[in-house]
Amino acid sequence: MRRSQFLRLLAGGAAALALPPALRAQPAGYDFRFTRLKYDSGDWDVDARMPSNVITALIDYTDLRVDPQEHVVALADPKMLEAPFCYLAGHKLVEFNPAERRNFERYVRNGGFVFADDCNHDIDGLFARSFERQMADIFGPRALKRLPNDHALYGSFFRFPDGPPATSFELNGWGDDLVHDYLKGIEIDGRLGVLYSNKDYGCEWDYDWRNKRFLAEDNTKFAVNIVVYALTA
Repeated sequence: MRRSQFLRLLAGGAAALALPPALRAQPAGYDFRFTRLKYDSGDWDVDARMPSNVITALIDYTDLRVDPQEHVVALADPKMLEAPFCYLAGHKLVEFNPAERRNFERYVRNGGFVFADDCNHDIDGLFARSFERQMADIFGPRALKRLPNDHALYGSFFRFPDGPPATSFELNGWGDDLVHDYLKGIEIDGRLGVLYSNKDYGCEWDYDWRNKRFLAEDNTKFAVNIVVYALTA
């Protein structure tokens, strides 16, 4: 979707009509709120400054009415089912308890969107192995697939013709010493419901906002694409 089309969609209150039914119940006055998922296993509370930078980018580049606060909601809490977008990250074990598993599956199958980011930026660390195992248990062993670099996600607002942008952590040789030229995802009825990254975008976007002026290119532009895709696909 072109930026002009997206902004026309927002004009006249049409944005709510474009959202899946499960995602329409937002707090009055906002089109979007950033929801971080808290889960019992592992370390969910990473990259504390990242949400504010993503929120600022959405305010700078779009006409979305964005809640300025990050919201932390337990994955086991039914309130997470009302979120238009959820972020789940960590370095350690991901092992859902029954309530967490039930909500995760219900949320994704009913039109929700989860952006899961491996803070280890590797493909064989504890977070990667355990999260991928959870996805296989819930959605099937072949559900999590590589996304082609011409996926709609890469043109939902800004254009990323080469697919997902690299992060400085990959380029510096940390983690598994690989630059991952793809992301993975789980599609439900032709729509991406889980976006999974080994690229550590959370850390890439976790900086003091005053340092943003030193970036040659605003690296949070890709975050805008992720959110716009979540709201409009």
